[in-house]
Amino acid sequence: MTEQHSHQFERGTDGPKVVLVGVDGSASSLRAAAYAGGLARRQRALLAVVYVQPFMAAGAALGAPVAGATEQIAEDLVAHIREAAERVRGIFEVRWEFHTFPGDPYSGLVRAADELKADAVVVGASEQAGHRFVGSVAVRLVRAGRWPVTVVP
Repeated sequence: MTEQHSHQFERGTDGPKVVLVGVDGSASSLRAAAYAGGLARRQRALLAVVYVQPFMAAGAALGAPVAGATEQIAEDLVAHIREAAERVRGIFEVRWEFHTFPGDPYSGLVRAADELKADAVVVGASEQAGHRFVGSVAVRLVRAGRWPVTVVP
């Protein structure tokens, strides 16, 4: 009789293979992307850049062009990332992919991290004052305890 061994995916054993960063165009998210890019480069990991397209049902119900607006943000982010990658070509090489996920920022990043098998998650600190009291996306990700989370100021 032969014994079968189940091979399970182990996260973090040889350093991260996928570093996920959430971007939304804010200054802190772009600093987080730069930090995550450096981490991915040093670890020879894939940088998964994720933009979560928010659901804005109320705006859509009023006839606002919500889908077009969020798609434009995603296109602008990709253009910005490509431009930055081109400026450092030959000096700072990193493999990266851009993904969009629908939903609220927390749920979208959780889904992205699960689907992309992220080993590490990097986000920018919230720039909204109310999040100091209610809790930011970063705090919720840390509390989830499913990945190492780095919060970049």
